[in-house]
Formats: sequence, structure tokens, C-alpha cells
Amino acid sequence: MIDTEERLAAFIPVVRAADWIAVDTEADSLHAYPEKICLIQISTSAGDRLVDPLADIKIDSLLDALSGQQLIMHAADYDMRLFHRHHGFKPSSIFDTMLAARLLGYREFGLGALVEKILGVKLDKGPQKADWARRPLTERMEVYARNDTHYLKNLANHLTRELTEKHRLDWHTESCAQLIAECSRPATDDSDTVWRIKGSHVLNRAGLAAMRELWQWREDEAIAANRPPFFILAHEKMVAIAEAAAANQEIEAIFPRHLSPRRRDGIAKAIKAAFLHPEDSFPQILRNRTQRPSEAERRRFHVLEEKRDSVAHTLGIDATIIAPRSVLGDLARDWDKHAPELMSWQSRLLQG
Repeated sequence: MIDTEERLAAFIPVVRAADWIAVDTEADSLHAYPEKICLIQISTSAGDRLVDPLADIKIDSLLDALSGQQLIMHAADYDMRLFHRHHGFKPSSIFDTMLAARLLGYREFGLGALVEKILGVKLDKGPQKADWARRPLTERMEVYARNDTHYLKNLANHLTRELTEKHRLDWHTESCAQLIAECSRPATDDSDTVWRIKGSHVLNRAGLAAMRELWQWREDEAIAANRPPFFILAHEKMVAIAEAAAANQEIEAIFPRHLSPRRRDGIAKAIKAAFLHPEDSFPQILRNRTQRPSEAERRRFHVLEEKRDSVAHTLGIDATIIAPRSVLGDLARDWDKHAPELMSWQSRLLQG
């Protein structure tokens, strides 16, 4: 375990000299809020190493060494968002093995499934949901963590050969570059959207006002308790409470039975605060994607969908990786506006 400045300093030259590097992280998103990076796994030809960012070390020098290398990762978006949010780190290049598997038509593209299918090794999934902030790590947790990067180089080699044989390597290169760009975008003002959780589209403006206050209450509670928000109050309960409050109905019966009196009182105060504002200040209902499409838009959508599905079937890949339904809807509404948002390989497949 690299958990001192001395050990980290000795490891940096290994990283800089490596001809390949595989990287993964473990966070505590199921156990704390806000989440944090609890472990960084790095594999090179020199072996597998675990770096402890919770120890009294500064990892800036490590990230600087990693920044100039191509990093082999699996499902890199989560790890890259964590790195960028907490450290401003942006890799120059990645090879995402999950993306590669999807572009090749693998139906099971989790790390364990790919390692077993391609390399014939069955990985232990046991510690997957463990609390990675605990110290010391158990031996089983350390083995699990090392295995997350240990097999990535061999996996990448195999997938690269397949991508090359099927003339899809450029698809993967472009997809990885776009993923880096998406994960390192500057934070934007999302104050009018961050609280619009799944299911809130059913709410009227009064319900949205209740939801906004309720979300902020839950956020404050989660931070104070250092627990994920869904442990405080589930999404579906929040929507039900906001909907009932907007209809001037009783909300107590909706509360989970385990909810403490203090939190029950907090919810009641949040709802009351929501309705102290004038009605014309209630949040607007977002209708961008809920507006009924015109007949011409529906026809264009079905043409695009049939084209996408036909191409996906021929190539043996999941149609949504070419374009999900939401993207097809955007293209059907305004092709000239949204077509430039496609990657070049996606555009070629939809227009070819």
C-alpha cells in the first residue's frame, strides 16, 4: 500500500517510465456523502499498486505523472468525473475496455464478465459494495481492488485486435476522446435542474416548489449525517410527498415508518417554506421533451429509428450506442442543430 510521501515519491518514476498503465478507483458512494475517492489502483508492467488517498499524502504529483499517459480503464466515466471533481484531473488519453466491448457487440460488458469470457478468469465480486473508507482494508478487499486493474492490459490487447479486425478502432478512439471531454466540462449553473429528480415530471408547479425545498432539506440532512441522500429519503417518497402537498393532502401517511420525529418535522417545515413564496415564483414545468411531436417529426423519428435498428442488427451491436431514443427525437425535431453533436462514426452509420 502506498500510504506515505516517501513511498509515493518512489512510485512516481515507475509511473512516468511505464509503457502502459491501467487505473481504477474505489469510492464510498454507498456509505458517505459527499462521496470521496478512497483508493486508487494502478497496474503497470512492474506490478499492481494500491495508493491510499485517505492517508497523509498529496496525490497531485501522481496525477501529473498519469496525465501524459494513455490510461487503460473500465467504465471510465465515473472514475474520471471523480478525479475531475476532486482534483481537476483530466487524462490526455484513455482506452475504455467497457466502451470497446459495447462497440464490438458484447452483451455482457461488466469487468467480471469480460475477464471470464476473454481471459478465462473468474473474479470475486464480494467486496464490490464494501465501505472503502475503512482502514485497514481486509486482504480480500485488497485482492479485489488489485484485480480491477490487473487484467485490463490483456483485456485491452484482445479488444484492440477485435476492434481493428472489425474496422471499429477509430469509433473507439473518438468515443474515448468524447468521454474525456464530457467528464471534464466546467461545472455549470444547475440550480434549476439539480433538484428535478426522477419522477418529478409528474408534478405541477406547486409540486415542483415543494420538491425544490424538499430536495434541499434532504441534501442538508445527507451532508450532516454523512450518508447518501437515498438513505435519508427515497426519490419515490419525495415525489409522493410533493404531489400530496401540492394537492393540500395529508403527507404524514407517506413518511417511511423509520423516519425520526426530527426529520418528520424537517419535512413539514420544508413544505411550509415552499408555499410561503408567491405562486408566480414557483418553478416552471420543463416541456422541452414532453411536447407532442408533429406528424412530420414522428415520421422522421421512425425513419431514423428503422435505419439505426437495421444498422445495429447488421453490425451486431446495441442500437442505443449508435443513438438512444432521446437523441433520435432531437434529430427528428431539428437535424441541422443536433447532427453536429453526433460523433462522426455515429453520423456515418445513420446517414450511410
